Amino acid sequence: MATLRPPPDPEADPRVAAVFADIRATRGSDFVNNVWRYLAAEPGLLESVWAELKAVMATPSLLEPKVKEMIYAAVSIANACDYCTHSHLAAARARGMTAAEQAEFLRIVATAARTNALLNAIRPPVDRAFLAEE
Repeated sequence: MATLRPPPDPEADPRVAAVFADIRATRGSDFVNNVWRYLAAEPGLLESVWAELKAVMATPSLLEPKVKEMIYAAVSIANACDYCTHSHLAAARARGMTAAEQAEFLRIVATAARTNALLNAIRPPVDRAFLAEE
């Protein structure tokens, strides 16, 4: 259940309308998902979150878009964000993630979660070979 209500007509606010227009243009779709509709309750927060997300996820970089979405989904799983997990796995599939890749992705996430829990319990010192050079 949501902790706040989205505005009934979010695009009545010109700041929100501008962000929604940019979301539509960037994604090439008329669909503006609930995350943005709820963030529209606070236009400044909507603007800043969209700007950061767009800069990281929608701007060409060294990582392929599918890989970015898979990383975002992994972090979302680790942080128990159901909405982001669903959203970013759907985006990864839309960018070409196959069922076999998703199965491998889930094996990696599960293995990392297990070994992270074990190492958090054991707390071995980090090997010097793994430390960045100073």
